[in-house]
Amino acid sequence: MTRRVLTVDDSPTIRSMMDVILTEAGYEVLSAENGRDGLGLLDVFSFDLIITDLNMHVMGGLSFIRHIRELKKYASVPILVVTTEGSEEIKELGRSYGATGWVTKPFEPEKFLAAVNRVCPLDEPKAANG
Repeated sequence: MTRRVLTVDDSPTIRSMMDVILTEAGYEVLSAENGRDGLGLLDVFSFDLIITDLNMHVMGGLSFIRHIRELKKYASVPILVVTTEGSEEIKELGRSYGATGWVTKPFEPEKFLAAVNRVCPLDEPKAANG
C-alpha cells in the first residue's frame, strides 16, 4: 500500500523539491503552504508522515505541530521538521511540541529521503489511522 505524506512549507520551490523527491521514491504526496491549510488537509485525508517547515505565514510549524498532536488520529504519526533553524534549543522545543525528526535546509535529496525512510519506511504496512 502506498504511504501518504503531507508536506507543508511556504516556499513553492522547497515544496516542489520535497514532493518530487518523495513521489519518485514511491510516496503519495499532498502539499500545503502553511499550517492552517495543512490542518484542513488532515481533516480530509489520512497521512502516514507529516513534514513541515517552522517559519511560515498564517500558521507556523510549532503551532501546526501542537494542533496535530491534539488530534487522536495523529497522536503517533511521525512529524519531520524541515527548516533553516538548526540550534539545539529550537530542536528541543520542536521535540517538546511533538516533532519526531529534523532536517536542516538546504538539504541534499539523499539525506532528506534517508530521514523520511527512517521514520516512515515504504516497506512497512500502512498504519491504521482511526
